[in-house]
Amino acid sequence: MTDSSASVTTRASADPAQAGGTPSGAAAGASRADLVAALRRRGISDVDDSPLVRALYSTDASLYRILPEVVVRPRATEEILAIHDVARETGVPITMRGAGTSVAGNAVGPGIVVDTVKHLNRVLAIDPERETARIEPGVVHARLQAAAAPHGLRYGPDPSTHTRCTVGGMIGNNACGSRALGYGRAADNVVAMRSVLGTGEIVGGLTGGAEPYGAAGTALAELTDAHLAHVRTTFGRFGRQVSGYSLEHLLPENGRHLDRFLSGTEGTLGLILEAEVRLVREPAVRTMIVLSYPDMAQAADAVPALLAHPLVACEGLDARIVDIVRASGKPVPDLPRGGGWLFAEVAGASVAETQAIAARIVADAGALEHRVVLDTGEAAALWRIREDGAGLAARSLKTPAYSGWEDAAVPPEHLGAWLRDFDALLREFGLDGVPYGHFGDGCVHVRIDFPLVSEAGAQRTFRAFMEASAQALTTYGGSLSGEHGDGRARSELLSTMYDETSVRLFEAVKAICDPDDLLNPGVLVRPDPFDAHLRADRPRHEPPIKLRFLHDDGSMANAVHRCTGVGKCVAGPGPGVMCPSYAATRDEKDATRGRARVLQEALDGSLVQGLADPAVHDALDLCLACKGCARDCPTGIDMATYKSEALHQTYRGRRRPRSHYVLGRLPMWARLTAPVAGVANASLKAKPIASLARRTAGIDQRRSIPAFASRTLRKEARRASVAATASTGTPDVWIWADSFTDHFQTGSGLAAIRYLEACGLTVRVIDEKACCGLTWITTGQLDAAERIVGRAVATLTPYVASGVPVVGIEPSCLAALRTDARELLGEAADVVAGGMLTLAELITRLDLPLPDLTGVEVVAQPHCHHASVLGWAADEALLKRAGASVVKVGGCCGLAGNFGVEQGHYEVSVAVAETQLLPAVRSHPDAVVLADGMSCKIQLDDLADVRALHLAELFAEKLLEQRGGRA
Repeated sequence: MTDSSASVTTRASADPAQAGGTPSGAAAGASRADLVAALRRRGISDVDDSPLVRALYSTDASLYRILPEVVVRPRATEEILAIHDVARETGVPITMRGAGTSVAGNAVGPGIVVDTVKHLNRVLAIDPERETARIEPGVVHARLQAAAAPHGLRYGPDPSTHTRCTVGGMIGNNACGSRALGYGRAADNVVAMRSVLGTGEIVGGLTGGAEPYGAAGTALAELTDAHLAHVRTTFGRFGRQVSGYSLEHLLPENGRHLDRFLSGTEGTLGLILEAEVRLVREPAVRTMIVLSYPDMAQAADAVPALLAHPLVACEGLDARIVDIVRASGKPVPDLPRGGGWLFAEVAGASVAETQAIAARIVADAGALEHRVVLDTGEAAALWRIREDGAGLAARSLKTPAYSGWEDAAVPPEHLGAWLRDFDALLREFGLDGVPYGHFGDGCVHVRIDFPLVSEAGAQRTFRAFMEASAQALTTYGGSLSGEHGDGRARSELLSTMYDETSVRLFEAVKAICDPDDLLNPGVLVRPDPFDAHLRADRPRHEPPIKLRFLHDDGSMANAVHRCTGVGKCVAGPGPGVMCPSYAATRDEKDATRGRARVLQEALDGSLVQGLADPAVHDALDLCLACKGCARDCPTGIDMATYKSEALHQTYRGRRRPRSHYVLGRLPMWARLTAPVAGVANASLKAKPIASLARRTAGIDQRRSIPAFASRTLRKEARRASVAATASTGTPDVWIWADSFTDHFQTGSGLAAIRYLEACGLTVRVIDEKACCGLTWITTGQLDAAERIVGRAVATLTPYVASGVPVVGIEPSCLAALRTDARELLGEAADVVAGGMLTLAELITRLDLPLPDLTGVEVVAQPHCHHASVLGWAADEALLKRAGASVVKVGGCCGLAGNFGVEQGHYEVSVAVAETQLLPAVRSHPDAVVLADGMSCKIQLDDLADVRALHLAELFAEKLLEQRGGRA
């Protein structure tokens, strides 16, 4: 492991010619320990140079990986100034980082990485009269929108990453989003800003003045005046000319607005301390017009005619990206016939006004077909196609697609021609990509399948294509970046886009504001080569793995590199499950992205020494193995599977944590205890015995211990006439007695039998023991899990193959057979994995009678495996069809099998429950609480004293009650 006293990177003896080695602005200097000490002497407490945190911040959503020396999370703007002072004293460079979603490598660098999301994330004030907001740089876009909404206001720019990107990061990159036609770029919405330049000079203020100020402002004005004709004719030619420094803001006719000029400089000239941004009135009505064309290029040809109308947005996409989103399982509304589409949006005071505008747009569009969308829900679903596109497109081709040539833009009148030329370029180099973008602004997004891993000398293809594309773009007067900034991906190509005079002006600007090259070195001015520091170019270590990694060609390295850093996992609580621990802690190491980064380092790098490294286990410790990422992550990261493999690799043949032997083998202990379940339950009511049992098992003392069933479900089914096991012949339905339903939650299984029999079906419980092995899988005991799951599959296969439906009651166990069994056994598990049903799936398939739930309010906590693996749509549809009012809770309950009961996890488990579940239960005190999972039931019982019902229990109770039978 890297020694904490290793020398830090400094600016003094940088060698920009080192294409594959030390980053620009890096050389031997003071020790890392001295740097950390200097930062702490200045009163900065959140300073971290651990291998774990350096790994977390070594990359963003781009192609690039550069290890920082230290990560600092300032708690106040004064701490940013202190960090700056330390950097100047030591010569160690600074890179500012917002949400870490930069696709151009703007947010990685040597030296000090400053993360403002953790603490500097407040909306300081909203001024409804002036329609402005004063913010700290780390405030997330969605939080600003939420603060402005009660005043009928919104922040105009809206990137697809709006749930997690920071406004400071947006200003740094001059981000735009889909509605830039209506609201402009981030720079256009800066009212005032307070920044500290590389020189240490603090410029700007929050008074809104537009005159130049300070020594830097004066010097920049003089530089502009000396080149007025050149600046006027070269810069600001069209809205998405984002590349380089936007010198047009310093022109006298533009008010010499220094704050707007500093926007889009990617942290190379100054660091944002605070900003005041413009807000806009939320329109009363938004209307979407969907226009279809034979292909995307012909859709682009239609754009100039549409720009005569008052569009707020005009997005373009083709059939491939629609197919990608549809193939991912996400709902896609019907689209008009065609191969390319424009999504246009207009706003107004009334539906009549927007429909009149829409009619004029349709008349000028020359479209094959069109639809005017008034329903806001349908419009949101259509916009989500665009939002989900970036992450999904990265994994939609035969080989992974990468950012790099990500967001080039041309004047809109040239867009159709540029798309055709760009497609020809891709074919010339044997590459593929799925373009889409902000067509009203001439901006095209694309991820390209550069062969960065698979081919020898692949970097030569990458370089040749990037250079050829930049050269072709210049013929249309285009911009290398239309939205995301140049970063490490395109700064070297600025000399292709701009002439020598412009490049010298950039260098002169840097000399005025940051003469010592302290801020984000290697970007924009004196750039690093764009093919240096590529993380995909690093050799990958392939450990001998137990799981099959079926979706990644049997490679764990390929699997962890699914993460492109798009950052949906750091969006916070939402309707999905991912990522519950991050929602509770807001710590990068607890996000799916952070964990993936550490695993990448473990398999690729020198900082983290393999899967057994403590940094890996620090990152995985709070992973609940919820599988939320497997469904919600656009690139299909499955951290639960990676965690199982990492635990297996670490503890194979070694002593394990105590909880693995007890909680990780719970079904075995439950089976052994079954004959004396009554005695065991009575004993555990004695506090000293219960305390000893918790200590022995590694259970937190604040947790209850679930009671064992006095009779197992299989035994109950043998004895009880309700199971009708005395009958001969083939039943209509088999019930699989999983370990949890068999030994703990027998009520759920018996309720399923009562309900199905009330529907006229013959039901029998499979009497043979068949454990899914889940607890062994989640604790990484994969050798034992393979044997256990193999026996279960061998037992269940004949039942499933017979054609009689086999129903699983406990969602986590059924999910294990659908996914983990395949990872352990391969094709041998296919019959069972593909054939077993949830209760809701069975009811839907057989169209069974439902109880009348009219007037019943249901707060439903889908088990995380149910939502992420099995799918909860069938359950929700049945409840609504029965007449219930359904409040579906997102996220995870926080218990998650053994996670929430283990010592050291209690506080996080409770915090996870408090993000969504417990507030929902409290706010609906009279509702029926529905939770099929044993973990969810225990959590609700422990923390809210609430009895939660399985769907089977709810349906059985209500149906029998309504028929006059016993409930």
